[in-house]
Amino acid sequence: MTDPIPSKNKLQGKVAIITGGASGLGEATARRFADHGARAIVIADVQDEKGQNVAASIGSNICTYFHCDVSDEEQVKTLVDSTVNAYGRLDIMFSNAGMGRATLTCEQTVLDIDLSAYDKIMSVNARGMVACVKHAAKAMIEGRVRGSIVCTASVMASTGCEKFIDYVMSKHAVVGLVRSASLQLGAYGIRVNCVSPGPVGTPLLKGLSGCENEELDKVCEPMSSLKGVLRPKHVADAVVFLASEDSEFVTGHNLAVDGGFRVIVH
Repeated sequence: MTDPIPSKNKLQGKVAIITGGASGLGEATARRFADHGARAIVIADVQDEKGQNVAASIGSNICTYFHCDVSDEEQVKTLVDSTVNAYGRLDIMFSNAGMGRATLTCEQTVLDIDLSAYDKIMSVNARGMVACVKHAAKAMIEGRVRGSIVCTASVMASTGCEKFIDYVMSKHAVVGLVRSASLQLGAYGIRVNCVSPGPVGTPLLKGLSGCENEELDKVCEPMSSLKGVLRPKHVADAVVFLASEDSEFVTGHNLAVDGGFRVIVH
């Protein structure tokens, strides 16, 4: 058995891509990856100014920004190829890009669902995840890298909801993708897992709820059996675990980081 990796060097020398890395969970995870010694972090997003600012604040010697719309498979392929060309390998794909709602005109209940908005959210949250897993896995196999792929699902992937059915469906799709891909990629030593955050104060949840920071905290706190409010850093630490050798025999797993939200709901 190998010795435990020092707590601040869990990703020493690793090359990682983080989609949706310009804000929220992606930004928090990029910072934690840097804290844990990652050699190169590529932030991919469509929020160019924010992404460039995050990369600069982490340090241009470690972190770079790449414009990528994950709903366009060719852009995802280019993202992965450019990363491998620049750094020689890909160790970690954190497929995190997602959207909360594609329309403000209705709440996407089953009786009034706007199918054009449904198509848009599925193109990012489901199709985009597939593209990221596909091209990351290909790069890892070609490079003979026993890598880690982590996707962002949601606690909504374990239950239903009275509205936002398109969002809920998209996150169920992520769990199905992770479980199936883990079976197919295990032979190559590639682990595939997902993290399912509970209600956490990110731009995505603000968009779904219409609340701002302080109001959002008041809404979220009763949703946990633990004292306090779930923060992006809590989810980022879970992603570090799944990306690192600390989880070397964990695959096909949906890791809930929700403060007990699912227990309360059920």
